[in-house]
Amino acid sequence: MDDRFNDQIEDRTEGEAEDQMSARRSVLAIALVILIVLGAAGTAFYFLVLKKPAATVAAQVPQPVETVKAASVESQAPSTGPAPLVLPAVSLDQSDPVVRENALGLSPNAMFAQWLQSADLVRKFVVIVDNVANGQSPKSHIDFFSPPGAFKALFRNDGTFLDVASYDRYRSIAEVVASLDSTSAVRLYRALRPLIQDAYRDLGYPGANFDDTLIKAIGELLETPIVENPIHLEKKVISFAMTDPALEGLSAAQKLLLRMGPKNMRTIQAKLREIGQTLGAPASRLPQERVYKPKTYRP
Repeated sequence: MDDRFNDQIEDRTEGEAEDQMSARRSVLAIALVILIVLGAAGTAFYFLVLKKPAATVAAQVPQPVETVKAASVESQAPSTGPAPLVLPAVSLDQSDPVVRENALGLSPNAMFAQWLQSADLVRKFVVIVDNVANGQSPKSHIDFFSPPGAFKALFRNDGTFLDVASYDRYRSIAEVVASLDSTSAVRLYRALRPLIQDAYRDLGYPGANFDDTLIKAIGELLETPIVENPIHLEKKVISFAMTDPALEGLSAAQKLLLRMGPKNMRTIQAKLREIGQTLGAPASRLPQERVYKPKTYRP
């Protein structure tokens, strides 16, 4: 059930969830600057489009006419703009203070500064982006995806649905992402690229260019469809699954974004497109918003 859409029934485990969240209080903001969530936000993140695990997804959820090709961001970067940011020469292991000092100006949101207190910022950023680019959930590496409150299902006469009240749990995350200065975020990303590349090599990609992975991650998130209609669920052993195969067939990373709700998703995807363009990806080649209406199910 690793890729199932829902958490365990948190009404019964709310205390445990709160204890776990407290233990992981530090949030990795640098990841938002990617994609995002973090750089993050370029998330254009992907944006090179992974094939979905279920063949039915491509058939049932209309795909954008054109997707971003895996190409080096460096080759696409505009020739004009702010002067490159020059950072002190530090090792990957000693880079946190430098990253925090230069990332603080990316957003006036106080929560962003709290996120930057996480350790191993560069390494976590790299792992998160790699997870998203491969369609995996980065949840185990970031705590901003574990907001206060509990996931709730709404039980009605016509079936079980995701309770839209759960979307508000992610509002503060969307606000932080929206507050990011895309130009400054990309400028910092480029300055940190040597350290980021070192971390990517240590992750097991000695000859790969991380720029391509970042753009791919952005694309992955941008391809997540906006769902405005109620999302029908079916009960499993300790969790729920979406009954619409096109939605249940989305990658784990896309499901994590989907559960934030349409309003928060639009905010995050808009920032990702903005960052993707700042990174050098043409707007016409970034996945555009797609609204998907789930099939109507009856018990």
